[in-house]
Amino acid sequence: MTRNATSSAIFILTLSCPNRPGIVAAISQQLYELGANITEAQQFDDTDSNRFFMRIVFEVTATDNIGQGLRTQITRIADTFSMEWSLTDTQHRQKVLLLVSRFDHCLVDLLYRWRIGELPIDPVGIISNHPRETFADLDFYGIPFHYLPVTKETKAAQEEQIWTIFNETGAELAVLARYMQVLSNAMASRLSGRCINIHHSFLPGFKGARPYHQAFSRGVKLIGATAHYVTSDLDEGPIIEQDVERISHADSPDDLIRKGRDIERRVLARGVRFHIERRALMNGSKTIVFTP
Repeated sequence: MTRNATSSAIFILTLSCPNRPGIVAAISQQLYELGANITEAQQFDDTDSNRFFMRIVFEVTATDNIGQGLRTQITRIADTFSMEWSLTDTQHRQKVLLLVSRFDHCLVDLLYRWRIGELPIDPVGIISNHPRETFADLDFYGIPFHYLPVTKETKAAQEEQIWTIFNETGAELAVLARYMQVLSNAMASRLSGRCINIHHSFLPGFKGARPYHQAFSRGVKLIGATAHYVTSDLDEGPIIEQDVERISHADSPDDLIRKGRDIERRVLARGVRFHIERRALMNGSKTIVFTP
């Protein structure tokens, strides 16, 4: 995209590297020499892993190929500190592939936030293991819909179809918006760091069928939801966002389900936002999340 030479461009730089003195000073000096104005900066030193994490938002005069020029300059300093880093132009809208099963509340919420401009993404496809008639009352706003039924025998072939769609659409993120299928280890590995799931979470953690009914039968006082990156460990990937809501003895299983849907919607939306704004940085089995 060609910019007016007198306009400004805003970039997000995220990085992690072994901790040592001088990292912040070196990055700040490099951005100063590039004529950048830092508008936001957050950092964290993880003493357990001895790794340093940072997220910087900066403004710079826009020119053609400004992103490539910045990457060339940042690479030099990144090599010095053995950094893992990314540079994101805030004008870029990430292409997102949405996966859903029968329950559509998270999908509807994400589409609504996208439609009103609250969530700056570019949905490139919706995949479901249920036919389009399941969502007959929903407007997908022209987003391509893919019905990919799956059985135990066809799971590998169905996942290959998902992978093909992910690549052909140029998707950068897959969101499991209550997609009630467990991804294979191979698929989870392919999408490592690029796939977010929403999961109901309780204390204790109820797994299997009818989790809200299980929670009700145990008299829980809190219910919650967790947005996390997908890994080969079922529902145990690095956590991006969580939230809870208090439950009383007067709440029925239907009340728990209703409240659970609300929590799942808002937690998934925040998790997706933190990812696309480069606020969530992987740190082994955990994440560093630089919240607003």
